[in-house]
Amino acid sequence: MSDAAFCPACVGLPEGQLEKAASNGTNQIVLSLPGIHCVACINGVERSLRALEGVANARVNLSMKRVTIGTNQPVSPETLIDTLEMAGFEARILDNSLLGSDADEYGRGLMTRLAVSGFANMNIMLLSVAIWSGAIGATMQLFHWITAMIAIPTLLYSAQPFFESGWRSLKAGRLNMDVPIALAIILASGISLYETIYGGHHSYFDAAVTLTFFLLIGRYLDHRSRKAAASAAAQLSALEVPRVMRLRDGVRQMVDFADLAIGDLIQVLPGGRIPVDGKITDGISQIDRSLLTGESRLSDATTGTSVTAGEVNMTGPLTIRATTVGSDTTLRKMVTMVDEAEAVRNRYTAVADKAAAIYAPAVHLLALFAFIGWMLYSADLRLSLNIAVAVLIITCPCAMGLAVPAVSTTAAGRLFRAGLLVKDGTALERLAEVDTVVFDKTGTLTMPAAARDMMDAQTQSIALAMTQNATHPISQAIAASLHGVIPALVTNQQEHAGQGLSATYNGQTVRLGSGNWLGVGHGTFIQIGDAKPQRIALQSQLREGAAALVRAWQDQGLSIHLVSGDDANETARIAAALNIDAWQAATKPADKIAYIEKLTADGAKVLMVGDGLNDTGALAAAYASISPATAADASRAASDIVLLNDSLQPLIELPLVARAALARIKENFTISTIYNVIAVPVALAGFATPLIASIAMSASSITVLLNALRLKGRL
Repeated sequence: MSDAAFCPACVGLPEGQLEKAASNGTNQIVLSLPGIHCVACINGVERSLRALEGVANARVNLSMKRVTIGTNQPVSPETLIDTLEMAGFEARILDNSLLGSDADEYGRGLMTRLAVSGFANMNIMLLSVAIWSGAIGATMQLFHWITAMIAIPTLLYSAQPFFESGWRSLKAGRLNMDVPIALAIILASGISLYETIYGGHHSYFDAAVTLTFFLLIGRYLDHRSRKAAASAAAQLSALEVPRVMRLRDGVRQMVDFADLAIGDLIQVLPGGRIPVDGKITDGISQIDRSLLTGESRLSDATTGTSVTAGEVNMTGPLTIRATTVGSDTTLRKMVTMVDEAEAVRNRYTAVADKAAAIYAPAVHLLALFAFIGWMLYSADLRLSLNIAVAVLIITCPCAMGLAVPAVSTTAAGRLFRAGLLVKDGTALERLAEVDTVVFDKTGTLTMPAAARDMMDAQTQSIALAMTQNATHPISQAIAASLHGVIPALVTNQQEHAGQGLSATYNGQTVRLGSGNWLGVGHGTFIQIGDAKPQRIALQSQLREGAAALVRAWQDQGLSIHLVSGDDANETARIAAALNIDAWQAATKPADKIAYIEKLTADGAKVLMVGDGLNDTGALAAAYASISPATAADASRAASDIVLLNDSLQPLIELPLVARAALARIKENFTISTIYNVIAVPVALAGFATPLIASIAMSASSITVLLNALRLKGRL
């Protein structure tokens, strides 16, 4: 049962209602709240913080598990953390400046422009229908002027994205899709205004506004498909501890991370992230090293044990002497690796961009030839301009602009309903070309579990009572394996740093923890009273749908590999269970990146599937990537696709949908090309006015949209 199930306040309240008004105050501090899960948590956090002197306001973001505190006088982050922990909430300092803003000003601007152009287009079309129906003389001129007064402000506002993009492209000495778009809008509007001023019979404001409206639809769909992507390097950087406890001459002092030097002694409390690479000089604890290994098993740590930045101290306070600081720490090096890997993948050229490189110059040349040819033939400037504008409009890449986002959005909708979130606009194009898959093991193909059949009913009941509310990964694995068991009534439960848990059951002392603590060697045991300790067998079990997924992808022609930070025996066991021949064990983050780079160098297009912080670099380095929703924030940020379900079953059809989507994109470009082959000669011959060109362009756009909708059916 999830934590949220214990919170009555969680029931029936949509997450959109959970955020309060924006924080205010002269300064802002951001804290991570990994344990919050409901409205009651939000209210408790905000109430505790607002009671502090100097705190102006506090706003909790439940989905991001963060609180932003506005202060109007100096308040240290440590004071805020102590206050929250006294109230029962785990809190950690988060360097939010490294994450960037969550606001989507550009997306909201596009939606507003889309709404304005759509509303204006409806009104202009009403006036145009009246003109087409036979309005003449003063009535026609009045309608032209009303149309101009609606269209010109609309175009100046709504078409800004195309004007700005086209101008930037021209200043950079190149052509993109927005150059012919902007030129068509400007020329159509200019000719229409000229015709209106001098009493002409035709104006084409309806064509210009319709063109803008359809193109904004494509631009917004494309933006939404890209918005979910975030920098994995920024997510990793935010894990760095901005302030640390330094011990110098027996004095404890909170200092900035940047002020640390090699040789400094640093104190890290249980639950804290280790800020530097170093060696433990005092203390006994257990360390979560999933950042480097991806494995959930904790490592014992005592005096002399080496630790690295980004690892988490789980059970006891530690004093660490720094051996590397700043940019030399393991965490900073991981950030650099991810940055470099992302830069390589970001050089992928989308299908639409490839088309634009050829299409834009061709459109301009056609329009120029049309203008020159008709000027030489007729010596009529107005006629020549009209035909040139008709060519620009009829060849305007509206259908081409919709070709990719229409398909991507339809495919993303289908995948979302199946439990997959597409985060990157080019993800499906890249996934369609993938021929090799590299899986992480722990947390991706397997989940930690305890063998419940080795414990009798009473032992199961006691073990569940002791572990159901514990945060230790092993405790959580034991509790998860005992689903359906009724917990026993235990009292006086305590946690012993680096050792385990103890409690009282029916007057007897019960201990659950490491074998060394119970005097029986390595492993995890439970002892009831003076009875002999019973071993709790811990091993990885296949995640639901893992076998079916690997088998299906192999049948689809994909080459499957397994890389893991675990030892060779466990990795070999899982590889054999899944019929995977290519595997590598004991891999560190740099090893995983190197493994993918080698496959890439051999000509493979690699899909990486992983969940740990140690997988972040590999996820970014791969041609395409997937992570489960339970993955670390940085891993999800580096991924193109996020699996929202516990089961791996929804991934089976992903390559099929991606291949179908790429086929639809290519079909849409074919439709656009055929349309141009037919329509361009008509426009060049002078048989298409700008209005007819606009109608033809709209028809091609609708055809492209209908073709994209075919993805909703059978593949």
